[in-house]
Amino acid sequence: MGGGGGGGGRGGKGGRARTQRKHFRQSRENVWKRPKSDLSSENNGGSNDGKNPSWTPFATQNDAFDEYYKEQGIVSSQEWDSFMAVLRTPLPAAFRINSSSQFSTDIRLQLENDFMKSLHAEVIEGGEVEAIRPLPWYPENLAWHSNFSRMQLRKNQALERFHEFLKLENEIGNITRQEAVSMVPPLFLDVHSDHFVLDMCAAPGSKTFQLLEIIHRSTEPGSLPDGMIVANDLDVQRCNLLIHQTKRMCTANLIVTNHEAQHFPGCRLNKLHSGMELDQHISQLQFDRVLCDVPCSGDGTLRKAPDLWRKWNAGTGNGLHSLQVQIAMRGLSLLKVGGRMVYSTCSMNPVENEAVVAEILRRCGGSVELVDVSNEILQLVRRPGLKKWKVQDKAIWLSSYKDVDKFHRSTVLPSMFPSGRSFLDLVDDKHDIDVQNNVSNGGNGNSEDGLQATEKSVIEYDGLDGKVSEFPLEHCMRIVPHDENSGAFFIAVLQKLSSLPAIQEKPKRLRGINKHLSKPPSQGNKDENDVAASTVDCTDEEVSEAAVANDINNNEPNGVVSEVNPLVTCEEQDEEAKVPCNAEAELKTTAGKRKLQMQGKWRGVDPVVFFKDEVVINSIKAFYGIDESFPFNDHLVTRSSDANHVKRIYYVSKSVKDVLELNFSVGQQLKITSIGLKMFERQTSREGSSTPCSFRISSEGLPLILPYITKQILYASPIDFKHLLQDKSVRFADFVDAEFGQKAANLLPGCCVIVLAKGSKTLSDPSKGNESTIAIGCWKGRASLCVMVTAIDCQELLERLLTRMETEKSPSLEDIPSIAVADKVQNSNYKIDVAEGTES
Repeated sequence: MGGGGGGGGRGGKGGRARTQRKHFRQSRENVWKRPKSDLSSENNGGSNDGKNPSWTPFATQNDAFDEYYKEQGIVSSQEWDSFMAVLRTPLPAAFRINSSSQFSTDIRLQLENDFMKSLHAEVIEGGEVEAIRPLPWYPENLAWHSNFSRMQLRKNQALERFHEFLKLENEIGNITRQEAVSMVPPLFLDVHSDHFVLDMCAAPGSKTFQLLEIIHRSTEPGSLPDGMIVANDLDVQRCNLLIHQTKRMCTANLIVTNHEAQHFPGCRLNKLHSGMELDQHISQLQFDRVLCDVPCSGDGTLRKAPDLWRKWNAGTGNGLHSLQVQIAMRGLSLLKVGGRMVYSTCSMNPVENEAVVAEILRRCGGSVELVDVSNEILQLVRRPGLKKWKVQDKAIWLSSYKDVDKFHRSTVLPSMFPSGRSFLDLVDDKHDIDVQNNVSNGGNGNSEDGLQATEKSVIEYDGLDGKVSEFPLEHCMRIVPHDENSGAFFIAVLQKLSSLPAIQEKPKRLRGINKHLSKPPSQGNKDENDVAASTVDCTDEEVSEAAVANDINNNEPNGVVSEVNPLVTCEEQDEEAKVPCNAEAELKTTAGKRKLQMQGKWRGVDPVVFFKDEVVINSIKAFYGIDESFPFNDHLVTRSSDANHVKRIYYVSKSVKDVLELNFSVGQQLKITSIGLKMFERQTSREGSSTPCSFRISSEGLPLILPYITKQILYASPIDFKHLLQDKSVRFADFVDAEFGQKAANLLPGCCVIVLAKGSKTLSDPSKGNESTIAIGCWKGRASLCVMVTAIDCQELLERLLTRMETEKSPSLEDIPSIAVADKVQNSNYKIDVAEGTES
C-alpha cells in the first residue's frame, strides 16, 4: 500500500495524489510465497535448506510493527506472543452459503453430513478440533470456517473433492468464498428487505453480495424486494470485479456506480423540479443503511497477504486518516435520520479506527450516536475499542498534538489524537483571557512575544486532557486474530439521530494564527497539482445554527469545507461529481462548466436508457404469453441509445427505477457502470432472426419471469429432463415420453422453457410455479431441443439431483421432490446452431 516513509504517508510530493488510487489497484496474492522477481536479490544470501531454491517464505517480522502495536496496547503484554504467533500463520479459508439460493439447504446438509465427516481424518493444525465447522455467530449455519488455508486446498490431493466443490458452488453463486471477519459488518447493519442501502467502497463485492442476500431472502418467486443496493467503487477495474461477483446473484435490485466515495453525489432535486411527480422519499438520494468499509492500511490481513510485513509502516495509516474521515462524513450525510451506518476497516491501527470514529462524533455534535451493540451477535468474540492511543510520526511518538513539530502539522492532524484538539481550539476557548494577559504584560496580541505567550499557556492547558478520548469508544469493536483464528477487523455502528450540522470555517483571526504557527517550508506543502494544502484542520470549524437544517448539499457533504486532501486523485471524468476543495474563487469560475458537464454523458460508460420500443415489447409478451400482471412499463432498460441495435434488455425493480428517474432529473450525476438484471437477449444464430420473436429469455432473468409465462413452456418428466442436461441437445423423437416430444415439436421456433415436473407428471399449470420449481431455457430448432445453459450449470444441476437422491435414499429420479431453480448463470457465452441442433 502507498505512503512514503514512516513519517506520514503523505510526506513526498510525488506520491501524495496517487496514494488512494494505488491502494485500490494493488492486488495481493493470497499465497505464502514470494514472486520469483523478489528473490533475485536475496537467494544468494538466504537459505532454505536446499529444498527448493526458487521458493522462500515471506519474512514475518517487522520491528517497527512490533514497537507500534506494543505501544498502542491493542492486546495485553501477556497475550503478545500468542497474538504474533497466529499472525504469522496462513489464514484459514472461509465461505458463506448464499441464503437466497434455492439450493442453500442442500449445500448445508452436504457440509454437515458429508464433508464434516469425510475431512475429519485429515491432518489438523493449529489446535482446531474439526476440519470444517459452521461459524457460531453467523445465522443458521450459513457461514463456514475450514482449518485449511487456500494453498492447502489447492495443493493437498486429499482435499481435492472439497476444493472442487468450493470452486463449482462459488462459480455458480451458491456460495461465496470470503474471509470470516469480512462477513461481520453487514450483520450489524440490520438490513431489512425494504431498505435502500449504500455500499460506499464495495469492491471486490463479497459484502455487497451478502447485503443482496439479505434483502432477497424472504422474496417470493416472481416478485422483488422493495429495497435496493447501490454499490460504489472508485476504480473502474475494481468495479468490473464487483459486477462479476454480484452477477452471480441475478438481481434486479442493484446499481453499481463509479465515484470517489467522499464525493458520492446526493442527487438532490432543486426547487425547479418540485412539481415533478416523484415519490417524496426519492426527491434526493438518501439511504436507510450505509456500509462504510473504507480503504485502509490493511494490516489486519497480514495472514492472507504476508507481503505486508515488509511494507508496513505507521505513515500509511496516518496518510489515510483524513480520507477515511471524509468518506465516513459523506456516508452520514447520505444517511436518513434514524438510519444506521457501519464504519469498518481491516486495519488494527487506532489512527484509522477509533480516531476516525471520534472525529465523526466530534463533527456531528450530537446528531450521531455511537451504538452499543455488545448485546447483538453474542457468539462473536470481540473486544471493546480503545479510549487512548498514541500517534507516531517518523519514528517519533506523539502523545498529543502539542508534541507535533510545527512543520508537520499539515500531515499529522489533531483528529488523530484521543482529545482531537489542537491549541488553536484552545486559543479560541481562552482567547479573551490570553489576549488580556498579553496586553497586561505589555505584549501585543500580534507580536511574536505575545503569540509565544499564548502558545505556551495553551500547551500547558492541553496537557491536562489530551491523552484520553471523551467519547464512548468502548462501544466500537475490534476483532483480533488469536481470539477465533481469523483476520483482524474494526467495526463501529453509528445511528443518525437528527440532521447533521452544517459546518463552516472559523473566523479569519484564528486562521491567521494557524498560518503563523505552522507555516511549512515553501516547497513542502503543495499537492501534485501545485495547489497549496490547507492548514485549516478539521477542528478549525464551528457549527452554524442557521444551517443546521441543511443536511444534504448536492455534492459536498453538509456544507463541510473540505481540506485539500493530498491523498485524493482528482479524476477528470469525475469533476462533475464534486466541488473544488475550499477555494471559493475556483468554485465560482467552474460552476457553469460543472452544470454543463452534469447534463452530458459519462466518458467511457455506456448510457442507461429506458427501453420503450412497444413493437419489440409486445412481440415478447405475445410470444411467451407473459401475463399482464408482470410490470413491464418503465422497468426495462438498455445500455444503448440506438433502439434498433439493442442486444440486451435489463429489468430493474421499482426502487431502482425510482433512483434512475431521479438520476435523469438531476442531470445524470450518478456514473452507472451496471444496473438491473439481464432479462432478454437478441438472437444471433443463423435462424434466430427469422423466428417470431427476436429475443430469448436469459438464464439470469428466467426465475423472475417464469411464473408469468403461459406460452413456449413445457413440463418434462425427470428422466427426459436429465436427458436434456446430460446430452445438451435431444431430437424430438428421442425423448422417452413421446407425448412430450410431440409437444416440443409443435412449439414455435425459438426460445422455450422446460420445467422439471414432479413425479410422472408431464404437464402442469405454468402459472403455479413456486420456489420448488426448476426450469431451464432451451432453443426449439427444426428437429431438436437444445439446452441454453452453460456446461457448468448443467453439471451443478445434475450433481444436486444426485445429492438429493442419496440424501433421501430415493430409488429413482421419479421419487425426487422438486427442488429449486439452479440456472443462475453469470454469462451466456455460447452459440447455438439451430439448423444442426448443436451447441458450441
